[in-house]
Amino acid sequence: MSKYDYDMIVIGGGAAGLTGSGIAANLGAKTMMVEKERLGGDCTWTGCIPSKALLKSARLVRQLKEGSRYGLKDQEVSFDFPEIMDHVRKTIQEVYEDADRPEIFEEMGITVTHGKAKFKDPHTILIEKKDGITETYSSRYFLIATGARAFIPPIPGLNDTNYLTSHSLFEIKEQPDHLLIIGGGPIGTEMAQSFRSLGSEVTVVDAGSGILHKEDPEMVNILQDRLIRQGVKYHFNAEVHEVTEREGELTVHFDCGDTEFEIKGDALLVATGRTANTASLELENTGVIYTAKGVHVDDSCRTNVSHIFASGDVTGEYQFTHMSEHMSKVAVTRALIKIPMKIDRDHVPRVTFTDPELAQIGASEEELKKKGISHEVYRFPYSKIDRALAENDTEGMIKVMAKKLSGNILGATAVGPHAGEIISEYALAMKNGVSMRSLADTIHPYPSWGLGARRAADQWYIRNQSEWSVKWIKRIFGYRGDVPDFSDPNRIV
Repeated sequence: MSKYDYDMIVIGGGAAGLTGSGIAANLGAKTMMVEKERLGGDCTWTGCIPSKALLKSARLVRQLKEGSRYGLKDQEVSFDFPEIMDHVRKTIQEVYEDADRPEIFEEMGITVTHGKAKFKDPHTILIEKKDGITETYSSRYFLIATGARAFIPPIPGLNDTNYLTSHSLFEIKEQPDHLLIIGGGPIGTEMAQSFRSLGSEVTVVDAGSGILHKEDPEMVNILQDRLIRQGVKYHFNAEVHEVTEREGELTVHFDCGDTEFEIKGDALLVATGRTANTASLELENTGVIYTAKGVHVDDSCRTNVSHIFASGDVTGEYQFTHMSEHMSKVAVTRALIKIPMKIDRDHVPRVTFTDPELAQIGASEEELKKKGISHEVYRFPYSKIDRALAENDTEGMIKVMAKKLSGNILGATAVGPHAGEIISEYALAMKNGVSMRSLADTIHPYPSWGLGARRAADQWYIRNQSEWSVKWIKRIFGYRGDVPDFSDPNRIV
């Protein structure tokens, strides 16, 4: 073991790399973390943190404009867009200082170095520093955690325009009058609502039949209808064939069926997914198998080269910070102490943080039908959650797929306020085998948003009750009340 400089070298200082380095050091491994830019990765600098900070500012503006919903007066809101963006950047810096500074990890005993890493051979990397110096280090184990970047589709003319991606969006100083967005996924959808709430005209062009194509269509429609009412314009089933720019005006040329369209705006956001950062690693020097999608790993995040692991976005499997952290935990634990942990693919929650939020975990209703898995669907509207009524925010629904008799939860989805928190409760339940019955029997505080999860679980009791069982109870105990109406199987109690 002493023939290597380090026990573990982690390449990449984003969510996956920070987690992997911290766990490795905590297990007593001599650890180095290499990052070519700034620690924190996309989540801190260009993804989760800035987008949620902007969403919050935009939501406050919209709520003030709609003050009559809360017993106030609707009002015109005066704000300075550069100040909002300064707030976003200050929030990024606060998160970096609090959680991502190199000193935090150096205090753990981790060697933090900045530079561009590439493999010389399976146990050796070269680190090219900005000053031109190249350093060489060897390690017993490696964790590749280099993340991903915005995918730019090969649209003619696009590279000749000043388009934006999530990497550059939060650096703009002027608010667009008309923001064009190519892509109706989570990034495109969140930013469409943000800029529309701030007063920009927003038009989204997407190749699919609607936004967020991976999510439950029934729930997506609730969110999409809200965005349309707020003024976001959509063109679906669109094939973009050219982008042009002239004197600061951008034009997206696309077809919808046999009809050609041109839309013009002063800013264009390309939100068409992400692609793994593998090009500069020179993985061919290791024998590691990878494709354009990313580095191939098994269920323990191990590549085909036994001492090299990979986690997070670079694998192309998931594009979530929470999964990057989970995968790094699996990878480092498997590498250093040989515990055969595996990626938990069955309980991966995902959330789009619009207003309302859209969240999902486990199997969807459509997936269960395709697989022929017997299940019941339980729906519970936000209009029956007292906290939603108190805050006049009742648009939304909780939907749970579960086994009829056992109540074992197979999947859940929610659209509405705090859906991300509600889905976390189902994530915990599914991971630990908590049934609908047990969830319904668990005391929840009133009036909380989480009570909606329990009320939805109550429907398992209602659905499994029958007319004959009530008649039997009445007869045994001599009760004189009426038998409930069981003619509607989807009745909400």
